[in-house]
Order: sequence, then structure tokens, then C-alpha cells
Amino acid sequence: MSRKKNILIISPFFYPEPISTGKFNTDFATALSRNGHCVTILCYHPFYPNWKIKKSNDTIKGIKIIRGGNFLSFTKKSLIRRIILEFSFTFFILRKIAKYQKGVDIVIPVFPPSFAFFTVLPFLNKSIRKTGLVHDLQEIYSENQTGFINKIVHYFIHIIEKKCYRNCDKLIFLSKEMKDKAKHLYDLTEEKLEVQYPFITIKDKITEDISALFNKNRKSIVYSGALGEKQNPEKLLLFFNEASKKINNLDFYFFSNGEEIKKLKKINNNPKIFFHSLVKRENLEELYKRSDVQIVPQKEGTSAGSLPSKLPNLLASDCKVFLITDKNSELHKLFKKHKLDFVTTSWNITDMVFKLQEILEKDIDFKHQKKIAKKIFTIEEMVNKVLK
Repeated sequence: MSRKKNILIISPFFYPEPISTGKFNTDFATALSRNGHCVTILCYHPFYPNWKIKKSNDTIKGIKIIRGGNFLSFTKKSLIRRIILEFSFTFFILRKIAKYQKGVDIVIPVFPPSFAFFTVLPFLNKSIRKTGLVHDLQEIYSENQTGFINKIVHYFIHIIEKKCYRNCDKLIFLSKEMKDKAKHLYDLTEEKLEVQYPFITIKDKITEDISALFNKNRKSIVYSGALGEKQNPEKLLLFFNEASKKINNLDFYFFSNGEEIKKLKKINNNPKIFFHSLVKRENLEELYKRSDVQIVPQKEGTSAGSLPSKLPNLLASDCKVFLITDKNSELHKLFKKHKLDFVTTSWNITDMVFKLQEILEKDIDFKHQKKIAKKIFTIEEMVNKVLK
């Protein structure tokens, strides 16, 4: 094991948030602590995916959690709430950085958000190694937005992310596609860029807590996790609706929270489509066990922006995975290379329904699927790349 390091993580998303960046940060920080390192995180009280602050005093042994944002409130408009998050978290970090950077060997900003790190760069001790973890490329999602305001936002995202990335001593991306795109966008030097896929976090223990949500006499098609623009939610609902008419004996489920799921619930009138809140962390393995097919959607043109952090857990489970991604994207190539079922590169509803039928009828080699997942998606490699 490497010499014990004092590590400071900067991200508003953390425990006990159950999904997305919050869950990723929690598992990553826990792994660092488990390897004997002293970990501190500057974060907010949990608020995602509902965008409502919920005060928490929850702790994790071996990790010092410094929370802020207790009195913060967000709007329902996505652009405004992202601006509120960026600026408020920046002020929080400015207040805390002098105290909590003392004695730190490595600071790990998790992007996005980026403005906080952009602002505190002049105040960071020069001896501290800066290792950025890039969870999403915000510029990818902003470049297709239209309108004057969105163009201005896109411009500032480019300026801020470029400075943040260029001022890191090392950058770790969750996919090669993200790394290559960022290198091109920001003219980054290859020597400081690393790629490490997200990691498996599920355990073997399976609960029996959510059986009442499912009809055991029908097959279950499930989307679970954060639901936002990059998952193409309205098109996903349209797919579920059409598939329910064309394929018999199926029920469709959304397990999510937040504004997007509320919108879908309002427009849905199909009795075969069900909406539930996110399951508890300890029920994740049971959810996957009860899912005949789990859907992993990426909106057209966004595959270079992120890699779904839940994918490793899905592939390590005994459930079929239906990936919707861009043609020749990294995930498309990975699935083809390792003969993983199933992937489509089209959001054409007819094609998707046909592919779903194909998945349901085919036997999957889950042992092969798990073997590939455990080979590629390891948290140990993530820790090693941060520390080396």
C-alpha cells in the first residue's frame, strides 16, 4: 500500500445521496479510507435528485464530512438551479478552503460542478497535488442547446472547464471517449490524462423488501436511477408506451425522483407503466434481481459526455441490460468487443421495440457478463490511479 495520504475531495454530492455522483463519491471516498488514507470531503447536505436540501448528520467511519447548503433552496427551472448550485457551492468552498487544505497531500475536485474549483485555484497551496475526477463533460450537453442565453452559458462552461482541467496535475475520466473529447476541446496534454471506468459496488446480499411492487406473473422492464435530459425521458416513456402495446405480458417501471419523473407521471395514462421512488441502497440488488430487463439510455449525441455509473452494477447482476447509445460510441464498441447483449444505436421506437422483443426471447450468459464486469470495472484501479 502507498504511504498514507491526506486527501481533500470537493463536490456538493455525497452520502447519503443514493444515486449518480453522490453515490460514486461516497463509494470512492470509502475505498480511499479503507486503504488507510485520511479523507475529508467538502460537500452539501443531500439534495439530489429532488433538488431539495435535506439536512443530514449521517457519518461514515474514517471520513470527515463537512456539509453546507443547509438553508439553500432551488427552483424548478434547470438552468437557474444549476446557476444557484455553482455560485452557492463556490462561496461555501471559499469559506472552507483555507482551513481544510492544511496538511493536504491531494485535492480531488469532482467535475461537475466546476466554478468552485475555478475560483479557489489562486488560494490553493502550490504543494498540493490536484487530481480531477471528470464525471460528466458539461460542454457536451450544453452545445446542442439553442437560444441566446444558452449560447452564453455554453461559452462560460468552456472557459471554466478549460481552466479547471488545465490546472489539474492529473485528470481521470470515466471513459476514453470523454478523455478524447476533452483533450480536443481544451487542448490538454496526453501525459496527465487517465481513463478509468466506474466501478462495481453491489454486494451479494439480496433483500426481500420490494416484492409487492412487482407482478410475479408478468415480466418487468425497468429504468432506475437519475432521470434527466441526457436519458431522453420523454422518448423513453414513448418507447415504454409503444412496447406495452406490441409485446404481451410486460409491465414497465420507472424508479426515480425529481422534476423529470414528475413530468412523465403527469402525461402518462398507460396502466402498464408504473412510477416509484428510488429504492434504498440496501434494496438495489433486489431491484436488479426482479428486473427482467434494465434500460440504460443515452440521448443521441451525448455518449462522449458521460458513462452511466450504474452500468457496472447492472452487468454484475443477473439481469438483462438494454443499452441505447450512439453508433460507434465507446460503450457500443465495448459491448460488441465482449459480446455483451444487447445494444441499439437507434432511438427509432419501432426498432427499439423489436430489439426489446429479441432480448426477452434470448438466453443470456450471465456468468460471461459478470466476468467481463469484474475485469473492467474495479474500484482498486480507480484508487491506484488517483494515488500514483
